[in-house]
Amino acid sequence: MAQPIPLELPKRDPREALRARLEQAPVAHAEAVLAGFDVLQGLHDQGVLELVRGMLGGGDKILEIVVEATKTPEAIRGIRNLLIMIKTVGAIDPELLKKFAEAVPDALAGAAKAQEKEPGFWEVLRIVRSRNMRRSLAVMNSVLEALGKSFRSEERQPSHLSSNLSKD
Repeated sequence: MAQPIPLELPKRDPREALRARLEQAPVAHAEAVLAGFDVLQGLHDQGVLELVRGMLGGGDKILEIVVEATKTPEAIRGIRNLLIMIKTVGAIDPELLKKFAEAVPDALAGAAKAQEKEPGFWEVLRIVRSRNMRRSLAVMNSVLEALGKSFRSEERQPSHLSSNLSKD
């Protein structure tokens, strides 16, 4: 009868494979390793590493200070206001905001020009009669009307709005 051939494989040490990869890494990734060292040196020169080391050492104390600071009524209102502002900006059509952002530098340049010499009566009348001024006034009128609606007295507001106001 045939006898099985014994097969004995040498035990493989996973640490040895990692050690071999680690020895090859500086050669295979020399440029990346050097760039990483440059970044580390820059962080060290700017004191960022010291700051991070201090934060790691005092993590619990820093967290405690932050929590205490956010418990104040001013901080709570500030966080609420920030969330409302984010929601408001998120609701604005990006194209409209782009037009507004492009118009601001022109408006500031016009304001600088107006400071040089005040416009006369006929110049003011020409500005007021311009098509662009009428468009701007219509936009501002819409904004002011919306603000007026939001500030009307509580007894005339719908119930879901007055309940939100009473929470603050």
